[in-house]
Amino acid sequence: MGREAVCTCDWAGTVAEVKALLEASELILRGDIRRRVPFAEMRNVKVRADCLCFTVGREAVELVLGATTAAKWAAIISSPPPSLARKLGITDTTMVRTIGLVEAGELKTALAEAARIADKGADLIVACVDSPEALQAAFKQARAALKKGAPIWFIYAKGPGHALNETAIRSLLRDNGMMDTKVASVSAKFTALRFNLRKSD
Repeated sequence: MGREAVCTCDWAGTVAEVKALLEASELILRGDIRRRVPFAEMRNVKVRADCLCFTVGREAVELVLGATTAAKWAAIISSPPPSLARKLGITDTTMVRTIGLVEAGELKTALAEAARIADKGADLIVACVDSPEALQAAFKQARAALKKGAPIWFIYAKGPGHALNETAIRSLLRDNGMMDTKVASVSAKFTALRFNLRKSD
């Protein structure tokens, strides 16, 4: 999301200048006051004059952002997070092709919102990969649909110590005329990268 502002923060009576970053699901404060606050822990979110006001536990917090920015941030914080299906671009009219074993329950729930899971005529491809070999095999299987413009999501395990990582996925796909266009968190264990055929190809 990338929204950020340098502002005055009053955290339960402690006042300091901070750099505030509004991310997808949390507010990060850096400077003399350092906090990471998930939206789920913020209560009584409101705008008062130029301030974004909320409470965390029993502590009252005010960020002097200016009326316009405070209103935008309050709306974002108060809005429900998008579903995984929405992040992946899956709707009740989407034809999805899956490649590999779908392990994450969150992903299974998202796929259930698709119009149909089909091998042919897919609008979107979801490939679950856990090794360089599986990545290459999935790309080969999806090549025909990718040439017709369908995007592909590669779902893989987060963090170090796995046989496949983000760098390896980007390297193979970019070398084959694809461009990464989006990142999405799938679950605590899995993440995803989306690729589309590079327009110049």
